[in-house]
Amino acid sequence: MKAWLILPLGLFALTACSGKPPTPKAEAAPAPRVATPFDDLKKQEQKAKDVQKVVDQQAAEQRKQVDAAEQ
Repeated sequence: MKAWLILPLGLFALTACSGKPPTPKAEAAPAPRVATPFDDLKKQEQKAKDVQKVVDQQAAEQRKQVDAAEQ
């Protein structure tokens, strides 16, 4: 019974102890981006942030003009 176990265990030991590095496997290509229901919300949120930046810049410019006109 032990005789049939010696051969596979011996091969396993020799294979495990060999100095060869494992062959590199090809990396899988990244999966394409899948659209989610939140994509439209994120676009709207970014657009609102961009609009707010423009409004803030215009308000700052107007404030400078008012301050310059007062002096």
